[in-house]
Order: sequence, then C-alpha cells, then structure tokens
Amino acid sequence: MNKKISIQGFEGCFHQVAAQQYYGNDTEVICCSTFKEVIKNTTADKKSDGGIMAIENSIAGSILPNYSLIVKNNVKIVGEVYLHIKQHLLVNPGVKLEDIKEVHSHPMAILQCFGFLDNYNWKLVETEDTALSAKHIHQYKNKHAAAIAGKLAAEMFKLEIIAPNIHTLKNNYTRFLILKHKDSLTEVIEADKASVNFVTGNEKGSLAKVLTKIADAGINLSKLQSMPIPGSNFKYSFHADMEFDAVAQFNKLIEKLKGCTEQITVLGIYKNGKIQ
Repeated sequence: MNKKISIQGFEGCFHQVAAQQYYGNDTEVICCSTFKEVIKNTTADKKSDGGIMAIENSIAGSILPNYSLIVKNNVKIVGEVYLHIKQHLLVNPGVKLEDIKEVHSHPMAILQCFGFLDNYNWKLVETEDTALSAKHIHQYKNKHAAAIAGKLAAEMFKLEIIAPNIHTLKNNYTRFLILKHKDSLTEVIEADKASVNFVTGNEKGSLAKVLTKIADAGINLSKLQSMPIPGSNFKYSFHADMEFDAVAQFNKLIEKLKGCTEQITVLGIYKNGKIQ
C-alpha cells in the first residue's frame, strides 16, 4: 500500500521530489498550502501517514517558524532528506528562446537564477510556487512565457527543458525533515542522529556546560540554532542536531543534560541523511 504524505506546495514541487526520494516514486502526496496544514494532517486529522517539511537551505539558511511548529505539536522526526535543488527553464513544446517574453516562478527561484536571467530582457513574474508556475504555462498553452521549476514539474506537465541548470550557485541543497505522529512511531534501524530542543538558565556559562557535556560524550554537534521564546524577555531555546555511533550513547548524554538544562525535549532519533 502506497504511503500518503502531506507536503507544502503543489504537485511537481521540490517537496514532492523529496517525498519520492525518501518513500519511493509511487508515493501519494497530499498538497497543503501551509506547513501548519502539513502538521495538522499528520497529527490532529491524521489524513496522511506522515509529513515532509523543509527546514533549512544551504544558501538561504534555516526556516525558523518550522522549528517552532515541530516543538509545539505531536510530531517526531523519523528521517531526513538532502535534496540538490536544480532549477530549469521550462516551456511548452516547440517554443524557442527568442519566443519568450516573460518568465514565471517563485521569487526565491528567480533570485537563484539571476546570473542566467540577466542575459535576457524578459519580464519576471513572481508566483507562489515553482511547480504551479509550470502548471499554468501548460494549462494556458502559453507560447511566449516560460517557467522556472524542477525536472519533476517538467515531466508532470509535459513541458520541455529549454535551458537546464540555470541556477547561479550550483551547490544548492535543501534539507527536508520526515515527520510522523508521535503515537505511530517505530524504532529507526541504525539510527545515528537526533534532534533536540533545550532551554538553559541565564547563569554565566550555562550554554557552555551543555556544549562541554556533548563534546565529552564523543557526540558531534552538527547544528545549533537559537530561537526566541515567545512572550519572554529575550530568552532563547536551542535546537541541536547531534550525530553519534550508538543510540545508547545518545540516551546516556540526555540523562546528563537534564541536570544542566531547564527543559530538554528529544524531537526525534533517526538515520543521518547523506548529501548525494
């Protein structure tokens, strides 16, 4: 039975590519307009078997609101996907470069392709989604417009890639988290990574004590992200990603960290996703 996975975006978007990369090409996706809806489908409504959420990009950085969504809701991280973002110029069959008068895409995709776009005097039209732009180019059979989107969108909407890999920075990756309702969890085989949220006191060196214990445990701190706690006077919580050799090693560290933090929550234990 194919998995039903909630994603933010439209059919053919990079979230769907990430879902296929993790679960397989036959994965059924439920498209959501917001990340909050992805969480709701995965938890309260249980319309899907899980959700996929972008959490950071190698160029644009972290998506802070998504960290808060994970912390505040009944979801756990069970995996991750690193997706190489490749932007292509898509047109209807038969359209040539000289026919194009305008290019449609999400503002971020347009920014990522300015090195290529600067070579042409095209009108740039900002839309809410790369894949949706491709869908509209196909639906309206537009012979004078192109879309910037990924390969999956080109395949789904029968568009031609008239100019491949037009993104300026070629080393562009987005990290996606695989989410499930906390009540439907099974142990992840060969887990070697975990995500944790913790809060320290305001005493001098309180964060340093936490970091020292992580280092002393022989665990690699691969990410540390601070986030303001709403309603507090400039107090912060910290999101940490840790890599380890054995789950028992991680669990032992968590017990030690309870003594030097005000609050600590394990958001998920999973297998490290590799950049391909």
